[in-house]
Amino acid sequence: MEIELLDLPAAVVAAEPARLVAPEPDHAQLRRDDYWAGIPGFAAVSAAEFQTRAFQTRQTVTSLAQLRETLRDLAPESFYEDMALGLKRAPMALRISPHLLSLIDWRNPVADPVRSQFLPLASQQVPDHPELRLDSLHERKDSPVPGLTHRYPDKALFLPLDSCPVYCRFCTRSYAIGGDTETVEKLKLTARALERWEDAFRYIASRPELEDIVISGGDTYNLKADHIRLIGERLLRLPNIRRIRYATKGLCVMPQKILSDADWVDELTRVAELGRKLHKDVVVHTHFNHPNEIVGVTQDAMDRLTERGITVRCQTVLQHGVNDSPATMQLLVRRLSYINIHPYYVYFHDLVPGVEDLRTSLGAGLALEKHVRGHTAGFNTPSFVVDTMGGGGKRDAHSFESYNRETGIAVFTSPSVKPGAFFLYFDPLRTLTTEQQARWRSPAERQRMIAEALEQARQSTGR
Repeated sequence: MEIELLDLPAAVVAAEPARLVAPEPDHAQLRRDDYWAGIPGFAAVSAAEFQTRAFQTRQTVTSLAQLRETLRDLAPESFYEDMALGLKRAPMALRISPHLLSLIDWRNPVADPVRSQFLPLASQQVPDHPELRLDSLHERKDSPVPGLTHRYPDKALFLPLDSCPVYCRFCTRSYAIGGDTETVEKLKLTARALERWEDAFRYIASRPELEDIVISGGDTYNLKADHIRLIGERLLRLPNIRRIRYATKGLCVMPQKILSDADWVDELTRVAELGRKLHKDVVVHTHFNHPNEIVGVTQDAMDRLTERGITVRCQTVLQHGVNDSPATMQLLVRRLSYINIHPYYVYFHDLVPGVEDLRTSLGAGLALEKHVRGHTAGFNTPSFVVDTMGGGGKRDAHSFESYNRETGIAVFTSPSVKPGAFFLYFDPLRTLTTEQQARWRSPAERQRMIAEALEQARQSTGR
């Protein structure tokens, strides 16, 4: 039966607002040019050589001197000086692949979103938040054996190694990943690695409630092919384990490995096939933060994994100046979906030394999430989460018990992980008023603000 407009309630009869929306960027148009040709050190390199794991690994930049040799006069002397001081203050050593280096817009590197994540500039660094702790998520405190974190009832995090193909300057495990820096002496996870793995396997087998294991690090991209198989098979053959996830940023930083390291991909495929045979779930979790990181070779690598029946999900970190605008985050989500990567989480940035310039306020992220939700299919829409300081685990960003936008303090609870405890999130001080920033500089005022936030949370929860 056809209903005429006049029969509808008045609240429903409303003129559709004018759509003053700019043309949407085409998420399907991926770069397939020789994007590395503008880098002096790579200008003479053919596509056949550049798009291989061997070249990417061999030419990975690990020092400022090597960066100068690769870029030459592409960057001004002031940039190198700025970065030299930035590295002195950074918790992570320098390690960036030719692929990533070539994706940076060297006409304006200071504002480039890829550069921001991997090459620290002192001119952009701001003081750390006064409540920062090196292992803010308490991964070591929740570690029953070295290299294993058991926080959630049915899930554990297994860290078989402490190296990555590149080093993100914002790494939440800056307490352990990579070599020592001038600001951080790292926890070493490489010692007696195989013995440590056996300790982890024994612990997992002894806990029947464990069903889900995340294999991370470091980065599983750096595991040898036979170690991919060894770890996967050992876990899948434990009767209590139902799901395993290999965590790697490799698809973003070095997709060439998927296309040229057949042994590694074959072993990953065998583990996924074994999982299907045992009716268990094997997936890959990866990490992209900006749509510029997704180019033609990224799609080629994902096509290879899709052909092998391997599911890939993405965990993005929300970063100021990188992806905290609606247009950028919408494009990232659509582009990930286009190449068959499922957007899974958008994490609010952890409190990490030396990268306070990259953090956003909770309010800014909540506003951004409104623009992302509804932009594409629900199953390709990421959840915005806070991985709480103190080991409360991931909480939906909207689920805070209290949030004072003036002091920048949010309080969360995590009843399924640590019942009765409160967990805090702190907005960057630069997002607060001058008056509130002055309060934070006073230790007494700081404790007063935190106490008030906790009391408000107690009242809201009836405790």
